[in-house]
Amino acid sequence: MLRVTLRGRGVPTVVLGSGESMLFGRAPDVALPDVDAQLRTTALALPRAAAHVSRLVGELAVGEEVARLRWHGSTGAQLSSLFDAPGGARRVALATGMAALLDEGENHLLLLRGREEAAGFADLVLVLDVEEVREGADVAPVTFAPDQDPDGDPTTDAPHLERWSREWYVALALAEPWLSGADDYPRPPSNREIYERVLAWRGHAWNLERAQRVDDAIRAIARLAFGPADDPFTVTQGRVQNVRFAVGRRAAETSLVTTEDLEAVLDAQARGAGLNPTA
Repeated sequence: MLRVTLRGRGVPTVVLGSGESMLFGRAPDVALPDVDAQLRTTALALPRAAAHVSRLVGELAVGEEVARLRWHGSTGAQLSSLFDAPGGARRVALATGMAALLDEGENHLLLLRGREEAAGFADLVLVLDVEEVREGADVAPVTFAPDQDPDGDPTTDAPHLERWSREWYVALALAEPWLSGADDYPRPPSNREIYERVLAWRGHAWNLERAQRVDDAIRAIARLAFGPADDPFTVTQGRVQNVRFAVGRRAAETSLVTTEDLEAVLDAQARGAGLNPTA
């Protein structure tokens, strides 16, 4: 049989055994009536979950031989773990409806900008530790977080960039390799390349021909994408170029810009409507 232990910063430890399942999120109790009645199911409200975190983000089901995570939320998240395979690690971006089998040992679940902090938002890290135990071994009782959202308030919009704004265009140019599937791009685009890309898309690029203005936009994007506590410009020393790669990838991961945004810009460019994309 299996035993799965969930723990995290500020999150009470929860231990599940084979035949048990757990719903978790900002207010997961709203989904309790819909779960499989054959499994003993509990709900865990994540303490200090940000208002844009889905009420139900995930469902953890523990069987006799496998532990399965099913993702229900729209909140950006990643699952990483170690296993016996070439390369030795995996990292998966989770999307609504996806399911993943957890590997034996530690599995790290990262909710992007999922934790409410005094200065803004920070990533919420949950550790799911899977181990095989002998039949009849004691399993510690489940502990619960206090009810953080008893009314199940609707999920709010995550922090985002204003569409068609200067920073939005810069984020789109910066994240284009990830949005277009060319994430083996050997280096992040330079300030000049960002300016030229925005100019081609829009027909006008504000004042982005000045490198400092591009740097300023990237700093604003980084603050929104990472939150104040993890802003690479405050925790990392060096030039903008040294963190541009991380900011571009993070902008795509947190959906500050999306594939749909890129398609909309390319469509506007093709129609010659760059300055008035809604026309």
